[in-house]
Amino acid sequence: MTEQTTTALAGTADIGVTGLAVMGANLARNFARNGYTVALHNRSRGRTDQLVAEHGHEGEFVATGSLEELVASLAVPRRVLIMVKAGAPVDAVIDQLVPLLEEGDIVIDAGNSHYEDTRRREAALAAQGLHFVGVGVSGGEEGALNGPAIMPGGPKESYAAVGPMLERIAAQYGGEPCCAWVGTDGAGHYVKMVHNGIEYADMQVIGEAHDLLRRVAGIEPAAQAAVFDAWNRTELSSYLIEITAEVLRQTDAATGRPLIDVIVDEAGQKGTGRWTAISGLDVGAPVAAIAESVFARSLSSQREVREIARETLVAGVDGAGVADADREQFVEDVRQALFASKLVAYAQGLDMLSAAAAEYGWSLDLGTIASLWRDGCIIRADLLDVIMTAFGGRDTDRHPEPGTRAEGQPLNLLFAPEFTRAIADALPAWRRVVGAAISAGVPVPVFSSALAYYDGLRADRLPAALIQGQRDFFGAHTYRRTDREGSFHTLWSGDRTEVDGDGVPVVMPQPAEGDPTA
Repeated sequence: MTEQTTTALAGTADIGVTGLAVMGANLARNFARNGYTVALHNRSRGRTDQLVAEHGHEGEFVATGSLEELVASLAVPRRVLIMVKAGAPVDAVIDQLVPLLEEGDIVIDAGNSHYEDTRRREAALAAQGLHFVGVGVSGGEEGALNGPAIMPGGPKESYAAVGPMLERIAAQYGGEPCCAWVGTDGAGHYVKMVHNGIEYADMQVIGEAHDLLRRVAGIEPAAQAAVFDAWNRTELSSYLIEITAEVLRQTDAATGRPLIDVIVDEAGQKGTGRWTAISGLDVGAPVAAIAESVFARSLSSQREVREIARETLVAGVDGAGVADADREQFVEDVRQALFASKLVAYAQGLDMLSAAAAEYGWSLDLGTIASLWRDGCIIRADLLDVIMTAFGGRDTDRHPEPGTRAEGQPLNLLFAPEFTRAIADALPAWRRVVGAAISAGVPVPVFSSALAYYDGLRADRLPAALIQGQRDFFGAHTYRRTDREGSFHTLWSGDRTEVDGDGVPVVMPQPAEGDPTA
């Protein structure tokens, strides 16, 4: 790092933003609208000048032509927000920035970076006396401009310098900002990643509900719009349900058909859902509903395979739908199954956060995290108020030990009394819907996976006992017993007696006289 000039130390801009594509430009405008002086930089100067020309009336901007000029314009401690494509471009900007900064300056990455990259960058910059803050931002272009949900990680001491600014530009819910420090190093980007994983599952179960209403109940898109409007006045009330009604209502101007019928049925993805599924495996969190939603998008993109399958693979169903007299009940069943499946997706995501906290040494408070998602983000929903309350409400000073829950918080979201009751009420409808989907040959990977997760949690015994027996048979991996401590192995290729983990033969107690097993 080089010694800064007097001009640089005399800088007055509150924050610098480099990377002025739509998200970066909108965040810069959001800062300016909220009273901050914002220094602007982009690799091509044209975007900088265009932003000032079109939106300069919104607040105080300082246009710069280089990173050197950007840094020189900033007040100390310097705060530089990077909004470029994740991966190598972020590293490239950091490499150019670091020699221009001084100890205590703060670099903020507000893009969709992978949390492991954030952890690496935080450690590298800390060694040079700089703070690196990985910030998850959700809400898309509109949120970036008008108030997103913001999930900052990084060193806690850096939050004193950047937190108030982020809280001011964040969405506000009930007088509280949808922004709070969530944890060290990569915690902010991790929480945003899990948010996106839940978003994937949420969108997929809504899609499955739409498919069932059309293919089983025969309800066309325009009529479904009214159904989703009605659902949005129930416990399903959310941004995604709201926009689903709008999409289903839209008519294509060119053909006069429902727009949804002329959209190619391939779902894109930018990677955060896939990252969630992979990390779930890494930390041992069963996020099956989220993973199934990722797989469903992947399957949708296999067009050539699907075209052959349509001509080759039989359905094995009679194609019978719901009778007119039963349609209203079926619609209500789908609504309840949708709500139950959404609950499971949230439960899996929050459980994954606890598992990751234990793995990476983060202090994550689930009540506070749920509070950040109540507005400004894609999964914003009335349900999040209830989830937040179930985890003890919002408390930005509550930081449980890594991998633990704060006192009174349920071990699993489904154990909170209000959700235990909600699932119990929805369960008959949920089972009917999954059964009807299977009978009709309609794929419902997240509805059925979520139900399997629920049944797996509540089962007295799981077939894992047989799996351990198989593993011991072919690999001598040992197993534990229900009636004593320790690990054991059966000599499958020998006399099939049992030995303990040290290979010592196990002497079985003799049954008492009169014992029926004698």
